[in-house]
Amino acid sequence: MDRLDLIKDLSITNDTKMVLLVLDGLGGLGLEPGGKTELETANTPNLDLLAESAALGITDPIMQGITPGSGPAHLGLFGYDPIKYRIGRGALAAAGIGFNMQENDLAARINFATADDSGLITDRRAGRIATDESSQLCTLLAKIEIRNVKIFVKPVKEHRAVVIFRGDSLSDKLSDSDPQKTGVQAKEVVALADGAKTTAVFVNEFIHKAQSILADKHPANTVLLRGFAKTPSLPQMKNVYKLNAAAIASYPMYKGLARFVGMEILQTGPTIREEFETLKTSFNEYDFFFIHIKATDSSGEDGNFAKKVKVIEEVDKNLALITSLNPDVLVVTGDHSTPAALKSHSWHPVPFLLYSKYCRFDNAKHFGETYCSKGTLGRFPAVDIMSLMLANSLRLTKYGA
Repeated sequence: MDRLDLIKDLSITNDTKMVLLVLDGLGGLGLEPGGKTELETANTPNLDLLAESAALGITDPIMQGITPGSGPAHLGLFGYDPIKYRIGRGALAAAGIGFNMQENDLAARINFATADDSGLITDRRAGRIATDESSQLCTLLAKIEIRNVKIFVKPVKEHRAVVIFRGDSLSDKLSDSDPQKTGVQAKEVVALADGAKTTAVFVNEFIHKAQSILADKHPANTVLLRGFAKTPSLPQMKNVYKLNAAAIASYPMYKGLARFVGMEILQTGPTIREEFETLKTSFNEYDFFFIHIKATDSSGEDGNFAKKVKVIEEVDKNLALITSLNPDVLVVTGDHSTPAALKSHSWHPVPFLLYSKYCRFDNAKHFGETYCSKGTLGRFPAVDIMSLMLANSLRLTKYGA
């Protein structure tokens, strides 16, 4: 029996409220070996107080040693085995901006990027150009014509965009053009299956034409494509968990993830405080809330230790907006680790805090990696988070006689 089938059989409804607060890329490292992480460096009196009456642990988004992307990491948080259920980045980006993909559409995430005169990538994010600027570039790229394929190019946020190819027999079995590092050239897109060869030709033609159009648009003078995907079909949270679930996120990709598993997307402002205030105004209308904070991850990717610390402190400063609502279950965690020392996602386990009146207290003095690694919950797969939240909200019946 699939784990989701088991939970579906055991789940029941009641009046409890659950909040899953995700600080993207929360886990970190010290700048020196053995030094304090970003979370341990931050001044977090409210999170520390919460940790004293909570159960702590650390989670592995996929499995030990595996560095996850944001898509599979969030699927794990929502209780979906990220090895079994896969969503390509392109489909997430399209869903995140509300683009209604058709069954045969193929989507890919675009990064506007910077290349030098020899074609070497010098910045994979084109200096994180403003969304207004990338919108103008998308308008130019949307004019590209390729035989037998209709092309949509839409802005997502900052340097991120999405391209959707619409045509017959398009395949998502393609390699990425994004080399995932600087100092090298972008890659040619390669077919990973015989049936994808024609699609690879179309996509490479699009990339070459895009590069010609963007040649004088520094810093966004090239594009990097990754995450080719078609629309997935996933079990819905309402059916599996018996939950009326809502998502509060400012970044489109995470809205897309939430939409694919059946959450309603709530309109919110871009700041942490605005997201928490959205929770307050909608608290009576839903059973489960997913709140996503992006800036911890982007600060880590930029190698900005101090900024990541500051974002965590801002979350702490506004935490009372959540705790004052007295949710029956509150989880504070991340989808993966993004240490500023590495400037990237990493394989390190993620700090985890669960508060409910039924959890076993750790009496921890601080919410951070050190205390979490010694916590009551130990080290466990992130895919177990939803069953823990349901259990602590008394929404799971007994298994077996």
